[in-house]
Amino acid sequence: QVQLVESGGGLVQAGDSLRLSCAASGRTFSNYAMGWFRQAPGKEREFVSGISWRGNTYYGDSVKGRFTISRDNAKNTVYLQMNSLKPEDTAVYYCAAGSSPFTRASLAGYWGQGTQVTVSS
Repeated sequence: QVQLVESGGGLVQAGDSLRLSCAASGRTFSNYAMGWFRQAPGKEREFVSGISWRGNTYYGDSVKGRFTISRDNAKNTVYLQMNSLKPEDTAVYYCAAGSSPFTRASLAGYWGQGTQVTVSS
């Protein structure tokens, strides 16, 4: 079992930056692929970014070049640095973990409770 707790969300203006954190506990963090999804009201959950246990990173098209995912295995934490935020980035952001790298929500085995990010224009 893996427990995930997100933090760092908030209300910002367009063009600002935010860094989300996801603290993991339970199983050995370094064995898991990690990722971020987001869900806006009335929309499906969308893949944002992922990172393998080796540190290979991948991104959804809508955030490429603006968001950066990283992980600190010593701190059991994964981060999502979000720059040049846009109003369309407004959503609840969820941290997820899985035994293999994933881009589909159905392949993630564990989820955090989510953190709200709101970007005003």
